[in-house]
Amino acid sequence: MATLRRLREAPRHLLVCEKSNFGNHKSRHRHLVQTHYYNYRVSFLLPECGILSEELKNLVMQTGPYYFVKNLPLHELITPEFISTFIKKGSCYALTYNTNIDEDNTVALLPNGKLILSLDKDTYEETGLQGHPSQFSGRKIMKFIVSIDLMELSLNLDSKKYERISWSFKEKKPLKFDFLLAWHNTGSEESTMMSYFSKYQIQEHQPKVALSTVRDLQCPVLQSSELDGAPEVSCQALELFDWLGAVFSNVSLNNEPNNFISTYCCPQPSTVVAKAYLCTITGFILPEKICLLLEHLCHYFDELKLAPWVTLSVQGFADSPVSWGKNEHGFWKGGEHLYNFVIFNNQDYWLQMAVGANDHCPP
Repeated sequence: MATLRRLREAPRHLLVCEKSNFGNHKSRHRHLVQTHYYNYRVSFLLPECGILSEELKNLVMQTGPYYFVKNLPLHELITPEFISTFIKKGSCYALTYNTNIDEDNTVALLPNGKLILSLDKDTYEETGLQGHPSQFSGRKIMKFIVSIDLMELSLNLDSKKYERISWSFKEKKPLKFDFLLAWHNTGSEESTMMSYFSKYQIQEHQPKVALSTVRDLQCPVLQSSELDGAPEVSCQALELFDWLGAVFSNVSLNNEPNNFISTYCCPQPSTVVAKAYLCTITGFILPEKICLLLEHLCHYFDELKLAPWVTLSVQGFADSPVSWGKNEHGFWKGGEHLYNFVIFNNQDYWLQMAVGANDHCPP
């Protein structure tokens, strides 16, 4: 019974793998990138590459900026000025910082103008807003989800609904949070958000970029048509997924007998590449920036390359209220929601999407 209980308590994970081609008009790659809103780490691995092209390096260095605003009142995100300045003129993203989704109140502003609040029971009742219990509450409901469509509200700012929400945030239950903010609008000045929130403590940040060359890297052999692999011919998508995690974590792949930290080794069959380029970007990274990186990697093989494939991996914020789209996200024991592209030299790709126990199945 004790063993069975431990198995039930073990965190469950879900990995969805699919393959397609970037030239296929039914390919979902853009949609899945665009609807994974809150990304804190992007990594790509280029086997048989020793240095980045100038174009790719420029894309990497232009993944910012984003902003950190301390003690920002929630009502500032529903004012007519904010809606008209940011939400209606681009894609605005906001996420509470240093809040735990399973314990604290958390807030996210989606680029479509939806404001998502994940509130504890007491706060939810004090706000007087309409919502629904979290799908991951269990028998005792402790968290509630409130969704507010700011675009719809902006159509009638004299409505009772807008007045009730504004009164709730300003007077009935004023809420303040530290926020990460970013705004995508190619026709705007980057300083607009800095000046708009100048009366608060606001800082502009650029994502951190780590570049490295991995030498004599043992890589799994892959065939784009064989997602499940072929015995003694190519590796499975799941095996590659585990291998990438080891590479990104700088885990030794040699399985040496005196190594008591890791006994992991590269899946077989494999090949050794003389060098591979690894780039990791960390920060508040918008889907629009990731789309540009993916688009560039799609054309990576326009010129002849030694490598048969490259990868692009994206990890979401563990404590964001949503994963893909409006899908509710919970933490449980890991809070993971991430995806990975394996891009082949024939324009085929594998897409791997992973979530934890408190998540919907990836779209």
